[in-house]
Amino acid sequence: MSYVLKLMSSSRVFLLGVSIDAVTRTGALEMIRGFLREEKQRHIMTPNNEMLMETAHNADFRALLNETDLNIPDSTGLVWMARLTGQRLPERVTGVDTVTALCASLTKEAPVFLLGAQPGIAEAAASVLLKNNPRLKIVGCFAGSPREEDAPTILAMIRAAAPHLLLVAFGAPAQDLWIAKHLQEMPSVRVAVGVGGTFDFLAGKRQRAPIRMQRLGLEWLWRLMREPRRIGRIWRAVVIFPLLVLRFGKSAPRQ
Repeated sequence: MSYVLKLMSSSRVFLLGVSIDAVTRTGALEMIRGFLREEKQRHIMTPNNEMLMETAHNADFRALLNETDLNIPDSTGLVWMARLTGQRLPERVTGVDTVTALCASLTKEAPVFLLGAQPGIAEAAASVLLKNNPRLKIVGCFAGSPREEDAPTILAMIRAAAPHLLLVAFGAPAQDLWIAKHLQEMPSVRVAVGVGGTFDFLAGKRQRAPIRMQRLGLEWLWRLMREPRRIGRIWRAVVIFPLLVLRFGKSAPRQ
């Protein structure tokens, strides 16, 4: 059995009815590289507390999370709540770190397309990725939007560029619902990943919390200090989410 197949057969944990892969960053990267060598199309998601909160009232989004090929645990909260429910996630695997490390290892054999974020942000993120790895082949950047009227233009652009890796930064749940709807219309794409705010971080538009705060699981406090308007989202992710998990555990709340 190949290393990738071994990883794919690894255990998953369940929180609020959503399955999350119990992978390390090294394991996730190896799996994604394996996917890029195959012809089959794969959809990867990066669930965090807020995304699981969304599934509490969005059955379609919850169903999608349970159909994807890899769900990377993108928040410390998932690691903690898995432990409190008698499960184990080995570590937090952030989307931005995964994208950075993945693109640092790719060559022109795996061309990349960056879709989403505000105008100019994807291009700035691409410059950073190319600076880290001159061998990387980025075949397109486009802000676009998840609006259905924009889909024909975006799909034509991606088909012409023929990427193997598509990174989509429309924000959850829009980015992943868009991927699920249109992936088959982009035949060159082997791996599509919903990456949330990754382009903003790479481009320097948003700053990540200091490493010490990341390790202590206090990124929410950093965000609150820098963006007080997010208090509602932070409250749901930091307070309501743990309470829901403690109440419902592995099962999903009723709609």
